[in-house]
Amino acid sequence: MKFAVRSRSAPALPGVHGTARVHRRTAGALGRLREGDVAVLDHLDMDRATAQALVDAGVVAVVNAGPMISGRYPNLGPELLVGAGVTVVDDAGPEVFERLRDGVTVRIDGGEVHAGDTLVASARELTPVLVRAEMDRARAGLVAQLESFTHNSTEFLRREEDLLLHGRGVPRTATEMAGRAVVVTVRSHGWESELRGIRPFVREQRPVLIGVDRGADALVSAGHRPDVVVVTGGADDLPPAAVLRKARDVVVLVERGAPRAVTEPFERLGIRPLRFETTATTEDAALLLASASEASLVVGVGMHATLDEFLDRRRPGLASTFLTRLKLGPDLVDAAALPRLYDGAVRPRHLAAALAAGVLALTAAVSVTPVGQQWVDELSPTLTSNTSDLLDNVRGILP
Repeated sequence: MKFAVRSRSAPALPGVHGTARVHRRTAGALGRLREGDVAVLDHLDMDRATAQALVDAGVVAVVNAGPMISGRYPNLGPELLVGAGVTVVDDAGPEVFERLRDGVTVRIDGGEVHAGDTLVASARELTPVLVRAEMDRARAGLVAQLESFTHNSTEFLRREEDLLLHGRGVPRTATEMAGRAVVVTVRSHGWESELRGIRPFVREQRPVLIGVDRGADALVSAGHRPDVVVVTGGADDLPPAAVLRKARDVVVLVERGAPRAVTEPFERLGIRPLRFETTATTEDAALLLASASEASLVVGVGMHATLDEFLDRRRPGLASTFLTRLKLGPDLVDAAALPRLYDGAVRPRHLAAALAAGVLALTAAVSVTPVGQQWVDELSPTLTSNTSDLLDNVRGILP
């Protein structure tokens, strides 16, 4: 006689579990990430914008082949990831791309990366204490980075002199921007709250809406329709075709002299893109597009201008960002500050002024009618008598 034996499931192994999404280029992985995935990347000195994109995708862990913080400058990406509760390990080595297949289930425990029972890599797990120590060390090496920034700014100004100083080379869009406010949206840290904060401004002023790369998705998800989308030709992280088709203009950044093949993927989607030949970053190109089109005001969503955020742009685009903001000057307003200056609220003095104007208009309209003339004739003796009595009283009071 056989007795039924209750099977017991094996206890779950310690650590973080998830599906590996393996890609050497972070931009290529972002479009494929789903909630609960483990991003396996090779991203030196991860910036805050990229880290926020990983958090928004819902990853549970990030495995980096190289160091997250090299010490060249204080990049903000690792701090954001760790603060959001994402397990982060770095220095896993380039071999991780050979030992780990895309789509397999991995387990990360104490810096060790396992695929099934196989140890794939022994890496370093980043903790808040370790990240703070690395950031302090990186801040000490800023002098060399500032010298490099000065050189890059000079080179960028030399290459883009016509664009920055004279506005030449900017494509002409079908969307009219002259004399209008323009909102340029980048899908970066805090973009949701900033878009909510300027909702009264967008509703009442009807500005031109420009989406930068996946910033076009941000506009659509917030219930807006982008007028212009600015993207980089050949980039992996492009908005979906449905989003691109919603825009009236699609501007594609290309290198000078780039062949037509760069924009052919857009043409196959039924989109006639406008070429913008520049070495500026995508968001800076969008700002320069609005400036050259004589926009009355440019509002930047997801563009942060603090010193830490500014230095976080380690790439040569740092010079592009710096000089572009000098170009726009007072015409550029950060969306985070706009609600303090403009909230669209109707105040009591506005209602009082409107009421007074209405009463005056009604009085003027009635006074020209026969009934109004009769009222004026009947009230005139009374007003004249009252005015005379008032003057007599005043004379009696005065010496």
